[in-house]
Amino acid sequence: MSRPDAIPVRSAAPRRLSARRLAKLRETGLVLASQLLLLAVLLASWEYATSRSKQTAFLFGSPSATADFLVKMWQDGSLVRDSWVTGLETVLGFLVGNVLGTVLGLSLWYSRFVSRVVQPFVVALGSIPIIALAPIVIIWFGTGLASKIAMSTLSVVVVALVTSYKGATSVDPDQINLMRTLGATKRHIFQKLVVPASLVDIFAGLKLTVGFALIGAIIGEFMSSSEGLGHAIFKAGSLYIIPKVFAALVATIALALLLAFAVGKLERLLTPWRREA
Repeated sequence: MSRPDAIPVRSAAPRRLSARRLAKLRETGLVLASQLLLLAVLLASWEYATSRSKQTAFLFGSPSATADFLVKMWQDGSLVRDSWVTGLETVLGFLVGNVLGTVLGLSLWYSRFVSRVVQPFVVALGSIPIIALAPIVIIWFGTGLASKIAMSTLSVVVVALVTSYKGATSVDPDQINLMRTLGATKRHIFQKLVVPASLVDIFAGLKLTVGFALIGAIIGEFMSSSEGLGHAIFKAGSLYIIPKVFAALVATIALALLLAFAVGKLERLLTPWRREA
């Protein structure tokens, strides 16, 4: 008599899971539809406002003119070329800055004394406007790819250091004491507990530094470059071609979203325990 009664009990959990997934899918669809509607309203309002005045159209461009420049930039190859250059600078600076910052931040967990000693220097470095370092970076690294990577790296490294150190020092002390009672060395505690527990904060920093790395690369291109989205924005702005500025900005935003999407996928891969059922 117990086996027939157990079948509905076992099948209830999958049904509840499917209902939750369906509700989540509906919510995601509603959010996406609302976002698209909001974007359409903004673009329509922008187009309407600029179509009524030539002065307004000159100062603010228009969605249709921006789209025309996107098509032209695609056809002449400058859109792909500039996006590739800026993307390469951003990715390399993002990787170098996050690797350096994360390694340094996690390493400071080994010694609270050293972390207190270097803390004011980290704060001082983080308080420097990145654009103020551009002339020095150009003198040190030249006007080529290396200077853009350096600018992107400097935009990232402090944030990566702070977030990784915060994650390392936020580990539950009771878990550390438990591992010590089981005979774990400091190195084992670091590898098996501190690093995995810090991944949440590290990935939070990665999501922040995607934008910072792109900003650093764009600033480097503003200062000295012959290609890249930053160069396209600077050149178009100097010539008062506002729609082309917005076209390059659209490409920049698309690049940022693509990199953020990649970071999100990497987070889901490395932190499977955080996936929602």
